[in-house]
Amino acid sequence: MTVIVKPAVILLSPSAAVLGSRIAKAIGGEIHGAKARLADADVLFDDVKAHLQALFAAGRPVVAVMASGAVIRLLAPVLADKQSEPPVICVAEDGSSVVPLLGGHHGANDLARTISAAIDGHAAITTAGDLKFGVALDQPPEGYVLANPDTAKAVMAELVAGAGVTLNGPSPRLRGEGARRADEGPLHDERDLPPTPTPSPPAGGGGIAAWLTQSRLPFQPEAKVTLTVTDQQKTAGELELVYHPKTLVLGMGCERHASIEEAITLAEQALTDSGLARQSLAVVASIDLKADETAIHAVASHFGVPVRFFSAARLEQEAPRLKNPSDVVFAEVGCHGVAEGAALAAAGPDSELVFAKIKSKGVTAAIARSAEVVDPQAVGRARGTLFVVGIGPGGEQWRSPEVSAMVLASTDLVGYSLYLDLMGPLVEGKARHDFDLGKEEARVVHAMELAGEGRTVALVCSGDAGIYAMATLVFELFDKGGISDAASRIEVQVSPGISALQAAAARIGAPLGHDFCTISLSDLLTPWEHIQKRVRAAGEGDFVIAFYNPVSMKRRTQLAFARDKLLEYRPADTPVILATNLGRPGEHVRTVPLGSLNVDDVDMLTVVVVGSSESRTVTTGDGKTWVYTPRGYSGKAESGMKAG
Repeated sequence: MTVIVKPAVILLSPSAAVLGSRIAKAIGGEIHGAKARLADADVLFDDVKAHLQALFAAGRPVVAVMASGAVIRLLAPVLADKQSEPPVICVAEDGSSVVPLLGGHHGANDLARTISAAIDGHAAITTAGDLKFGVALDQPPEGYVLANPDTAKAVMAELVAGAGVTLNGPSPRLRGEGARRADEGPLHDERDLPPTPTPSPPAGGGGIAAWLTQSRLPFQPEAKVTLTVTDQQKTAGELELVYHPKTLVLGMGCERHASIEEAITLAEQALTDSGLARQSLAVVASIDLKADETAIHAVASHFGVPVRFFSAARLEQEAPRLKNPSDVVFAEVGCHGVAEGAALAAAGPDSELVFAKIKSKGVTAAIARSAEVVDPQAVGRARGTLFVVGIGPGGEQWRSPEVSAMVLASTDLVGYSLYLDLMGPLVEGKARHDFDLGKEEARVVHAMELAGEGRTVALVCSGDAGIYAMATLVFELFDKGGISDAASRIEVQVSPGISALQAAAARIGAPLGHDFCTISLSDLLTPWEHIQKRVRAAGEGDFVIAFYNPVSMKRRTQLAFARDKLLEYRPADTPVILATNLGRPGEHVRTVPLGSLNVDDVDMLTVVVVGSSESRTVTTGDGKTWVYTPRGYSGKAESGMKAG
């Protein structure tokens, strides 16, 4: 799962709210407020120390509108590896100063500059190299990877001390002009990318050239420090930084259920034999028929890159450029080459096939080089992911972090309008697909088809997605059909939520302390005679019972039947919990005796929990009455039960 990581803007007082909102808007951040002092925030916290440390440990960028010294003391116990630490920035409450404390080479300095520009403050940059040269050499621009970051400190020290720098930029061959044929054998850096010292960054160097051009680095011929840009395998010199552009695409094809080990081995062989750097790999590509093929995804995961898919028709457009077209492949899937075709399609019209197809028993692989850095999001389509999430009763405090992360990672949200509204700020920036009640199957089909288009979709359910909710329909459609081929190949992840049953139990004590069951009283999908049979069985078995869908506008008799039937098996004073609007405004939880249960006191937003013959009530010193079911059975239940 790809998660969108929003910077957390930490506020401790209402006076910082306006400034915090400006910062959050400028950086796409999320406001986290101290619960004791702020009532309105995306996330509220009780303990600032625990909250800051948790955000830091999770790798979340932190922008704290508070004193630098306080943040330093709070985070000091968890500081360990500077290579993995996220940006941590302090902002003065009057907005005058923006201080990057940590993560200066991981985006903190740039983030501080963005914030200072938005609030008319001063970015207090103290990183020596960044301050003197306007660039952090161990933080290259998007689409480039520094192969040897451990050398950056020594290189920057030499530059600060007065050393010059030479750029070995990409030769024209990297741009697709006269590159070696893929069938001429391995590529070698010394032949294809000859070092070419230059007094200034070359104009054709793409993103990294523009990055360096804007710096104040002292470029000189024959300088002590070298910056090399190459997609070849290369061992760096003593004072050399090697940057690999993300210009390579690994195309792959395979048999159904191909071996993961075989696929990874062949992919590694392709890179080794070609002499190309694995760090320059931007994406793995294949035909859309393989969108759910585990081996293809395993290769992408192995290299830490995305995977993208193309239709057979799109791959067939690359037929004139293939080195190894196959009529057999065309007969099977509708294009003359999967590995080579996918590599070229993803690398773009100006790309070249730099390593022709190789194959093992059940896998094929080929490599294409793009003329520019490859943006995986702009080529082909993703497999598509459907997150089936339960948001609990609705309140943010009962929504799991995993569910929140899935919603944040989604491009589209599908659900009943009320459920989407309950998520508040989480829905911002997402495409909403609202459905009315009663359109459950249409809702699920729509979500699966959206995912089939390559989108990341959250199908939002109240409570738990697998308890009287949409998760079942998802798998039923996989099983019985009724969706497109693309939708049948999507990835599905189901995340649990707090069910109404759990929420009601927690509010009133511990009624689920012994065996329990749930029964839906809705006869829309279940025949009424089956529901009657289950009520009788649960009564005879002396289960605590949670009744879902107890009533509706037109259905008023089922709950009365359940009450009367259960009175045959348990005492009239058995506690019944009526919980309405759990976790939402208007929450109301009360207890009534089973014999006095009035159907008119229950609505569609109420869950009804009927205790067993062993369930008890107890009143504490504060006057509150609780319900619990002992874990041990006393043995007197049988004597108190009537024959069914």
